[in-house]
Amino acid sequence: MTGSGLDVDEAVFDVVERIPPGRVSTYGAIGRLVGVGPRRVARALAQGGGAVPWHRVVRADGTAAEPVRVRQLQLLAAEGVPVRGGRVDLAAVGWPD
Repeated sequence: MTGSGLDVDEAVFDVVERIPPGRVSTYGAIGRLVGVGPRRVARALAQGGGAVPWHRVVRADGTAAEPVRVRQLQLLAAEGVPVRGGRVDLAAVGWPD
């Protein structure tokens, strides 16, 4: 994807908004859909993703980023997302299919 940083952010937010409640995606999966790397997805969400369901995006191993881990796991649990040992069961609730 080409364009300004704001365009990339908006593309990330658009994809994250499509993740259904109770489902979870990864930074890498979002990045592949948008055409950027996972770190760029994380940066977009950290800097301006408060209006989208940012909590539905986790690391590739199913863990939450440390600065938001407790809150993220609370929000996911409220949606019925299975978490075992601090990891989301991506095989069960990963998005997109």
